[in-house]
Amino acid sequence: MARQNSSSGQVRIISGQWRSRKLPIHDLEGLRPTTDRVRETLFNWLSVDIRGARVLDCFAGSGALSLESLSRYAEFALMFELQKSAANQLTKNLHTLNCINAKVINGDSLQLLAKGTDQGFDVVYIDPPFRKGLAKQTIELLMAHGWLNNDALIYLETETDLTDLVIPSSWLPLKQKTAGQVSYRLYAYQPVP
Repeated sequence: MARQNSSSGQVRIISGQWRSRKLPIHDLEGLRPTTDRVRETLFNWLSVDIRGARVLDCFAGSGALSLESLSRYAEFALMFELQKSAANQLTKNLHTLNCINAKVINGDSLQLLAKGTDQGFDVVYIDPPFRKGLAKQTIELLMAHGWLNNDALIYLETETDLTDLVIPSSWLPLKQKTAGQVSYRLYAYQPVP
């Protein structure tokens, strides 16, 4: 009989204060940790912007993007994760790292984003489960509820066959790549005056 909620994988931090640390993750349906190669590219893109940034991870999953950001001296990371076991593992991993400048919220990302925030974020990760229409709704909620600071950088990871996604005109495209079935992009938020 299979054990439920058992750790069955690891995520490796690439660089920064926790370089090469491996942390356990749960093997859950829809969990697709961003690959090391894609993460390395992303953090090359973000290299001068991540230190001191406030980070929002809309679909934290394994926490790979937030943990990498914190390892590279982001000021704070807020992580939303729907699956309770994954959220609990993220909290344990933060404790293992003695990281106190991060918060994990177990809940539906769309509902949490709809509540808005009183303090925006400098770097936002949108890496939702594929083929559920979550990217479009997430973009709309980020725009409607004050989550983005001016000049915020937004990382968007989607399936390559998602071709009808409308990106707001205030999101300036900076970088874009494809790796297998994954398309990933970086935007800068520059609201129209």
